[in-house]
Amino acid sequence: MSFVTLTLRHASSIVTDTYNSPQYTLMADHQLQVLEQKIDELITLCRQLNRENQALKADSASWQSERQDLMEKNELARTRVEAMINRLRTME
Repeated sequence: MSFVTLTLRHASSIVTDTYNSPQYTLMADHQLQVLEQKIDELITLCRQLNRENQALKADSASWQSERQDLMEKNELARTRVEAMINRLRTME
């Protein structure tokens, strides 16, 4: 056998021993639990942001509707004022 083959076998046994050790398994379990917790937090945050987004969209639609109403009232008032001015001019 060559030196490379022996070195690869030795490295392979070290890796296998590491993955099978209880300490590695506990560390991997802990990392998975942390990852799972972070994913749960992200899901919660996404749901919250979706709710806020829907509320903002509803508010925006309400404001746009109110703006349209105010623009119509403003146009009506402008038209009435112009009509009054024209009547006053004809009275002179």
